[in-house]
Amino acid sequence: MELIFLGTGTSTGVPQLMCDCATCRSDDPRDKRLRASALVKVDGLNLLIDCGPDFRTQMLSYGDNGNLDALLITHSHYDHVGGVDDLRPYCTPDGFPLYCKADVAKDLRDRVPYCFAEHPYPGVPHYAIHKIDSEKPFFIKGVEITPLPVNHYKLEIVGFRIGKLAYITDAKRISRQTVKNVSGIDTLVINALRHEPHISHFSLSDALAFISEVSPRVAYLTHLSHQMGRHADVEPKLPENVRIAYDGMKIYI
Repeated sequence: MELIFLGTGTSTGVPQLMCDCATCRSDDPRDKRLRASALVKVDGLNLLIDCGPDFRTQMLSYGDNGNLDALLITHSHYDHVGGVDDLRPYCTPDGFPLYCKADVAKDLRDRVPYCFAEHPYPGVPHYAIHKIDSEKPFFIKGVEITPLPVNHYKLEIVGFRIGKLAYITDAKRISRQTVKNVSGIDTLVINALRHEPHISHFSLSDALAFISEVSPRVAYLTHLSHQMGRHADVEPKLPENVRIAYDGMKIYI
């Protein structure tokens, strides 16, 4: 299994507009962060996790400009679904498969109604929505995927476990069932927004505490803001099995 980090930034990206901090002025390419998204290659499938407003740039830069088989959506905030219109090259008459909770499906129908019209305009994207239950695994062409419920402030969203990989973003609180489902996993991807506490995201200390609790072989931090600081300054201070993900990073599980 291969994971490609297409984007590792928070909703504003890094550098952030109108900011002159050291992180935003950094010339280290690891400090240039598009909105959080990932591509998982497993058993011949290419599975996209989230499709934010930087999707087209991400696929051209890091995704090998290749095929996609399905989109897994964690939640419907713009930085995670703002690029769905750009999925049109992947659409077929049967619709491009989207896997998401019922609330996300409703939000998508409200946001891009032209994609779901009874008589759609020629050329618009066409989706096949598969509603998932946050408590039940589902399968895509034989690949088992387990939703991982977490809370993004008051909103219940999902991460995903695929084999030995768990991908969780935008978490502030994590259910005991999710802790159980990822304990001892090989590779964990977890959000860490900044050093200071935040109302709806893990801080660095929150993420490190969760990593310590579930004891993965290796963990990667994603969904970072400019307030986390520069990659070169922060990563050397982390535990041995914790790394900071960066855009275009490829890992093998």
